Amino acid sequence: MKSNILIIGAGFAGVWSALSAARLLDQAQRDDLSISVLAPQAELHIRPRFYEANAHTLKAPVGELFTAVGVHFITGNAQAIDADARTVSYIDSQGQRHQISYDRLILAAGSQVARPAVPGLAEYTFDVDKMESAVRLEQHLTGLAALPPSPARNTVVVCGGGFTGIETATEMPARLRAILAGADVQVLLVDRGASIGAALGAGIKPSIVAASQVAGVQWLTGTSVVAVDAGGVTLDNGEYIASNTVIWTAGVKASPLTAQVAGERDNFGRLKVDGHLKVIGQDHIYATGDTAWAAVDEAGNHALMTCQHAIPMGRHSGNNAMADLLGLAPVVYRQPKYVTCLDLGEWGAAYSEGWERELKLQGQEGKHLKRQINSVWIYPPAADRTLALAAADPMIAIV
Repeated sequence: MKSNILIIGAGFAGVWSALSAARLLDQAQRDDLSISVLAPQAELHIRPRFYEANAHTLKAPVGELFTAVGVHFITGNAQAIDADARTVSYIDSQGQRHQISYDRLILAAGSQVARPAVPGLAEYTFDVDKMESAVRLEQHLTGLAALPPSPARNTVVVCGGGFTGIETATEMPARLRAILAGADVQVLLVDRGASIGAALGAGIKPSIVAASQVAGVQWLTGTSVVAVDAGGVTLDNGEYIASNTVIWTAGVKASPLTAQVAGERDNFGRLKVDGHLKVIGQDHIYATGDTAWAAVDEAGNHALMTCQHAIPMGRHSGNNAMADLLGLAPVVYRQPKYVTCLDLGEWGAAYSEGWERELKLQGQEGKHLKRQINSVWIYPPAADRTLALAAADPMIAIV
């Protein structure tokens, strides 16, 4: 029986892990090893774009790509990891339970929005965390047009002033105006930070302020939502805001599957990994993307839960898991250059470099770069074996 690398997840880190493992196997010209990806669909969902309209289109099929490079795809949802037995249990699309063995496991199961114990949050809020939830939000927004005009109908409350919250909020006024033609729409962004864009630093803040003013986004800073009901939200200062649309973007946590692997974790639930992305304390398990607490440099910085880090982490984890089976030297993951490109609605976008987020581009110049990132750079390669394997080289220069 062939030795098997099993990858859980077909997100950015999972897809690139598979391609990178296939690249090294191709170079070794071995036929006694195999690579499998376990995920609900053979699709890469373009999660960084779920704040946009038409969320159902924001996906890229990867079935033909996997076939081209010799990766076996398994349709299913991972349920349990047994590190001692080296098995993963999963449920297929028909609801049947199965078990698969592995020689090396790459956990690329991603992350999910964090939902604290706020009364009514689970029942009455929307999010843009997964394609299904982004589509649900879009259907809800479209349905607002059938409701009689009211402040609640015309008001969207976005909870959380991080990247996702800001991109969602600054995009929302144009989306609402397209649906509620002629209505006086209102978008409120509730954030615990002391000032607008406080979580993103001083370099980007002026761009966020300008874009919010152009879009008409009103920030409620230094406050938080303490309850949600069918009619709106209650803030910690006692104020009640009537809204039919409350979007939760405050916080993220690693996949619950990380809890089934023994190891040290950070506050997001990510497993601490070594420089080769192997889970510390595990001989056969790698974590990558949003499941990995990984150093990016020697200065104490760690990868963030974004595709900027997930793609190169996937290139390294796939390479290193295969190198482990082939008896080859692994490659150390390092990504010292950090950049951001924050979409800010019709105003444009803000591009920064460095962990201090020094602003380099803004407005429509920034928007042009953001469109390139969102529509070209983060998509997987075409189903061409030669091109795909070349693109998976972990030594490719990365930002």
